Amino acid sequence: MLSASKPVPGDRVAVLSPAFAAPAVAPEIHEQALRRLEQLTGLIPVEYPTTRQLDASPEARAADVNAAFADPGIRAILATIGGDDQILVVPHLDAALAQADPKPFLGYSDNTNILNWLWGLGIRGYYGGSTAVHLGPGPAVDDVHLRSLRAALLDGGTVEITEPGESEDVGRRWTDPLSLTEYGDRIATDEWAWAGPASRVEGRTWGGCLESIDALALADRLPTTYDLRGGILLLETSEERPPASWVARWMRGLGERGILDAVAGVVVARPPVSDFEFLPSPAEADALRAAQRDAVIETVSRYNPDAVVCVGVPFGHTRPQWIVPYGGTMALDGSTRTITASY
Repeated sequence: MLSASKPVPGDRVAVLSPAFAAPAVAPEIHEQALRRLEQLTGLIPVEYPTTRQLDASPEARAADVNAAFADPGIRAILATIGGDDQILVVPHLDAALAQADPKPFLGYSDNTNILNWLWGLGIRGYYGGSTAVHLGPGPAVDDVHLRSLRAALLDGGTVEITEPGESEDVGRRWTDPLSLTEYGDRIATDEWAWAGPASRVEGRTWGGCLESIDALALADRLPTTYDLRGGILLLETSEERPPASWVARWMRGLGERGILDAVAGVVVARPPVSDFEFLPSPAEADALRAAQRDAVIETVSRYNPDAVVCVGVPFGHTRPQWIVPYGGTMALDGSTRTITASY
């Protein structure tokens, strides 16, 4: 996979909204995110015309992504947040610009579309990193997020992905002034669930948000099973909280396509099971997470009993969030029950 040299403090990085323009709705959180990004990394954030523009056309958002790749002074690209229509942006992206000057792209959720596009061009990215969710809100940036942000943008190296011990499904409402100084309601987490053989597998990562992968499949934009052979599949679900029955259908679709059989390992993120309106009891929340876990493990074992599976890793829509390599190398060890990733 193609990758550029790491930025160094003082370099400029693009902060874009190729999906939803969260900075237009939460400008104070956005400003705090930009300040923290510069303070914690030494990198200089640069905005583009649609970064704070609501309802910008797919063509306009793609033009900003293309401009960031075309500018040799921009050494990385960070998405402000996800969304739901980035699939319309990708057809307007210029592959030649990205291949001429590969640079790290950080995003998750709907940004699965751009990450998948870059993966198809042989360019590594990073799944995670949202200025509107993980850099701007709260009293500080979570330790695991900062460690993986610095690994992705500055330090590189091989890092063990660990459990931070607490999690929140949603933070404070952006309209609440406390969103700038307080985390959301956090609870203690459980151990990750492992399945498959007690062996070590290592491979190149691909995947993303299941809701986006579903759309990519309909648009016939998924990688071939040949290209995914021996890889590590990253999967997660969004704040839309799809039920376990939907997750099972999506997983069966990946199985019938041959993707589950092709990969060596599957890593599934801890899913959000609550939001501002839906507040299940602790027992109900545990049951919802367990139902999705069971659906994933049962389906993977049907199509590929030799795959090493780990469910519950915090790299998706919950917080704290690990930023993980997309197209980089990840190793799952079913005997020691550890995950390491190369940045």
